[in-house]
Amino acid sequence: MKFRVERDVLADAAAWVARSLPARPPVPVLGGVLVEASGGADGERLTVSGFDYETSARVELDATIGDPGRLLVSGRLLADITRALPSKPVDLVVDGARATITCGNSRFSLPTMPVEDYPQLPAMPQLAGSVAAGELAEAVAQVAVAAGRDDTLPMLTGIRLEIEGSRLTLAATDRFRLAVRELDWTPEDDAQSSAVLIPARTLAEVAKTLAGAGTVELALSAGDGMLGITGAGRRATTRLLDAEFPRFRQLIPAEHTSAAVIEVASLVEAIKRVALVTDRVAQVRMEFGEDGLRLAAGGDDVGSAEEELPCELDGAPLTIAFNPGYLLDSLGALHTPRAQLTFTTPNRPALVRPVPAPPAEDNAGQETAEPLPGYLHLLMPVRLPG
Repeated sequence: MKFRVERDVLADAAAWVARSLPARPPVPVLGGVLVEASGGADGERLTVSGFDYETSARVELDATIGDPGRLLVSGRLLADITRALPSKPVDLVVDGARATITCGNSRFSLPTMPVEDYPQLPAMPQLAGSVAAGELAEAVAQVAVAAGRDDTLPMLTGIRLEIEGSRLTLAATDRFRLAVRELDWTPEDDAQSSAVLIPARTLAEVAKTLAGAGTVELALSAGDGMLGITGAGRRATTRLLDAEFPRFRQLIPAEHTSAAVIEVASLVEAIKRVALVTDRVAQVRMEFGEDGLRLAAGGDDVGSAEEELPCELDGAPLTIAFNPGYLLDSLGALHTPRAQLTFTTPNRPALVRPVPAPPAEDNAGQETAEPLPGYLHLLMPVRLPG
């Protein structure tokens, strides 16, 4: 086996595939990446792929193939080496049980693993539809921030994907917050209706990587428990989570008694400052009144902090407290200059929604504080003392 490929192309592919590999593979071959070089009537092709029986990743590259063949080497080691190589063409030659990587004046010799022991990559499920890659990446990132990270509760570590005709709904929760995003897509079947639970970390990584692909295709096989995503010469599959996601819609308040609109950047910076003195309960108190918003944190034992900000309040004054980290996550996911926060009582969930920038002066007088549809972030408040 022998081929030449551009260093940046190979390094990018090896890094992406290696990220899908387990940190502690149960058997050594599952920590490897499979490199296949082929040439024929349809051109020369190099593929880099990985599979651990749960997730798979595969990239097709342009390369000059000298001798076709297949190679299995440590994925993380290949990613580390190619990332460190100079920006010159990379030559790889396999001789027996060793693979030699040459780039400029650098030369590495790696042991290979038996290719015949490597599992066959899964076939792509049936095509379900396509969606704008950038919009999918943004949507996944907006909800993934609320996904749980406790593997003992697998139903909370996933993103629920609901398909209803031309509408996709993504949702994630860790019991303390809930994020929901809706977006349009182009289904293969307009009457399609299904719901699956996808590992949040895997979906977020793949969607982020394919954000610049233009359009990505989603393939789904609920019966076999698999989701596939393809775009820009890359494809990935993941096993679906076999768990029951909470009925999240019943958690979203249908009404509110107070609503506040505030500048996101100013609020984020103020939260970061007052949160420096949060005590063990880690809460930032928000006092909404006619004169604006007053943030407060801490106490006599650890010190205290206060800061006041202007805001537009519609409704009754209210004092409520949140975990500052969760609050910052919700604001960071909005991607708009302003946010609307709506409340019922200090002990009931609050909603955070994106609000666009106010119109120019020549449009003054128009309604400007309406939130944008499609995304909401629910936060459970921290109980105030007393």
